[in-house]
Amino acid sequence: MSSQVRLRLLPSARCLLDEPVQVKVAGLRSRQVVTMRARSTDERGEAFSSSATYRADGSGEIDLDRDPSLRGSYVGVEPMGLLWSMRADSLHKKFQIHNSLNPHVVKFSVHDEEEGRMLAEAINERFLIGDGVSRCPVKEGNLRGVLFTPPGKGPFPAILDLYILGGGLPEKRATLLASRGFVVLSVVAYGYDDMPKNIRVVHLDYFEEAIAFLKRQDKVGSEGVGVISLSKTADIALSMASYLPDVGATVWINGCCGNTALPLHYKKSQILPALMFDTSRVIPTESGASIVKYVLHNPLAEEYRGSLVPIEQAKGRFLFVASEDDLNWDSKGYMEEMVERLKRHGKKNYESVCYPGAGHYLEPPYGPYCPSSFHWVLGRPALWGGEPRSHAAAEVHMWKKIQEFFRTHLSCDAAQTKAKL
Repeated sequence: MSSQVRLRLLPSARCLLDEPVQVKVAGLRSRQVVTMRARSTDERGEAFSSSATYRADGSGEIDLDRDPSLRGSYVGVEPMGLLWSMRADSLHKKFQIHNSLNPHVVKFSVHDEEEGRMLAEAINERFLIGDGVSRCPVKEGNLRGVLFTPPGKGPFPAILDLYILGGGLPEKRATLLASRGFVVLSVVAYGYDDMPKNIRVVHLDYFEEAIAFLKRQDKVGSEGVGVISLSKTADIALSMASYLPDVGATVWINGCCGNTALPLHYKKSQILPALMFDTSRVIPTESGASIVKYVLHNPLAEEYRGSLVPIEQAKGRFLFVASEDDLNWDSKGYMEEMVERLKRHGKKNYESVCYPGAGHYLEPPYGPYCPSSFHWVLGRPALWGGEPRSHAAAEVHMWKKIQEFFRTHLSCDAAQTKAKL
């Protein structure tokens, strides 16, 4: 490394996962061309990396907030481009960081453009959990999950995080929300701890139990509970809002308007049948990942309308979030159907936002964009859609929108506390 070249991460090399950092380089020659690189490894040991070529100014400095990438994983002025443009070294891999106690460690480095020699490096530790946030595993009754509670006396709004239906317990979104002043319970329905490895039916009673657990927590001050969801769990969130009275605010991200994949039961009776898939409609691609957007049966077709979730019954508020380039299914079309249905019933309890150029997996911002990975229902790699730059911008906007939505509709009497590192 060159002792003269310095790579700095501002305001600190340690931050929360959803916070931007300013990347600056000094000590280069005037107008020197260098390659900036970022590299990280996820919890499974999968390596992800990105690179971009920059030209220093007359003073030998580069500021990613100001200067454009000339070529590489992205072009133009993209302050966090080295993070969101990281791609896996192998195909069809999604960056996995589920355990909130493990930071996302990114190595930034500067290299001579011609020789490839490393001139400087810096380590960015991106934490999921803020200082003072408590993490408590939950094993009570049928419930299995993790409860995250902000520091301070509260009271705080309560959120139930349905990140995935089962097969593990991702903590990323839940712990970041807790670090922003919410009491968050993350739960799954199978494939975790002593739960069954698979399920054939979803029981709404389980999620009703989760809501009751949240409302019993001492620091919870919101009258209603919020629910945040994604993909398959989004239709479960719709059903919770429609059938369970304590759901005050629901965030639906790239889901369906019907109950998909598994029948939904409540109080020992089926309340919604499963909207299923026609795998003959899978479209293979040369990449080895398939386009599955047209596989799900149309919930608006007469023979499948029984799967539609009766959201017009809901008393709480909805935030519908859809990506225009979602290749998992037609989430934008499903969102439009729900908005029209609520309008027909004279309801005004919703907000909606649609993101051009975004794909299926909208998550907390600044993580690697995922073009394709394994589809748990169809058992094969699937393309998720989206263009990296637009997708990354959508995640930044959405993450702020979600927090504003929950703060507005799950308000508490006392001031909320925000956890920071």
